[in-house]
Amino acid sequence: MISRIDLRGDALPEGPALRDLLPRADFDVSAALEKVRPICEAVHHRGDAALIDFAEKFDGVRLDQVRVPAEALEKALQELDPAVRAALEESVRRARLVHREQRRTSRTTQVVPGGSVTEKWVPVERVGLYAPGGRSVYPSSVIMNVVPAQEAGVGSIALASPAQAEFGGLPHPTILAACALLGVDEVYAAGGATAVAMFAHGTESCPPANMVTGPGNIWVAAAKRYFTGKIGIDAEAGPTEIAVLADHTADPVHIASDLISQAEHDPLAAAVLVTDSVELADAVEQELEPQVAATKHIEDRIVPALKGRQSAIVLVDGVDEGLRVVDAYGAEHLEIQTADAAAVADRVKNAGAIFIGPWAPVSLGDYAAGSNHVLPTGGCACHSSGLSVQSFLRGIHIVDYTQDALAEVAHHVVTLAEAEDLPAHGAAIKARFGWKVPTSK
Repeated sequence: MISRIDLRGDALPEGPALRDLLPRADFDVSAALEKVRPICEAVHHRGDAALIDFAEKFDGVRLDQVRVPAEALEKALQELDPAVRAALEESVRRARLVHREQRRTSRTTQVVPGGSVTEKWVPVERVGLYAPGGRSVYPSSVIMNVVPAQEAGVGSIALASPAQAEFGGLPHPTILAACALLGVDEVYAAGGATAVAMFAHGTESCPPANMVTGPGNIWVAAAKRYFTGKIGIDAEAGPTEIAVLADHTADPVHIASDLISQAEHDPLAAAVLVTDSVELADAVEQELEPQVAATKHIEDRIVPALKGRQSAIVLVDGVDEGLRVVDAYGAEHLEIQTADAAAVADRVKNAGAIFIGPWAPVSLGDYAAGSNHVLPTGGCACHSSGLSVQSFLRGIHIVDYTQDALAEVAHHVVTLAEAEDLPAHGAAIKARFGWKVPTSK
């Protein structure tokens, strides 16, 4: 059901050579970019009318309007299963605890007497958040996007999720209920590239946003790439990934269930076990069969994901070699199930989120750990972070110098300006001192 890659014996290669040996899904955003281009342009030129046409084409429902009425949000929350509401409320509570601690405060550095630089943090004015609605419904993604934006102090928050024919063209009612629970009343029935285009260009019903965040399929990723430079984005999210670094102390029942839990997202989802224990690898393979048979989404998601080229059991000589492999892989979700797991986790350099030991599975992080589940995929964890309050803040430097403080450094500024052949830069300093540059005291 899952392939093996044996990296034992020979010395592991460095850098790209090692990454090339590891499993990864085919996810060609560049090819998808050309397909979303006409969609994005249609939304630009035709606004809501284009959104309505695309909802009919892609979601199979003709909308009367794109914006979700306030009464639909209220109704969804009123009719929400009390147990689901309680779970969402606890998820929100924990997410707020973590994200509130991420707030930045302004700091002033006194560079010299009379000369200071202050870094102040200003939230993005308006964000468009995306909650997927294809194979599954993701109210958890509503929480993971909205909470850090709110804690950052974003003043205008809008959310989009695909129209559902089953619900009369509205997004899934659990999505709507989560929005209502969080106090987000600007919600749109728009999916995929059309939602990103709506936020980027603005339409009759939806003002343009400064930034778009949220996970999605390849069309969402391609639309984000298309609008990079016009709007801010969090990341071009690809298929979800789990990597597990484990040794002989790990429980194969736990590992098999964790691999399956990510495989049920999508047929392109990646499930990777890195281990120095052949016995564990054999036991996990034996566990996969009955656990897969006992669950849902078997043929359309789990089996294709586990059998795909993006999933594998990778055999290594030891935990040190396993660390090199998982750092080269840069997983969205990385579980450490080894002896002294916390110490091993502390050595990891590249991961979107790290889950330590047998009692911190990825599923906990998806819903109720307090961490954020919008994380870098496709190896991007080597240079990118998951969604946080910081994602919605901009640092602005405020420079405040007195005449004496400028005079002290003026000759250095003029020297550097002339060294770069930018004499007008130096002249801007000289003009303040009667064209005679003060000498340093």
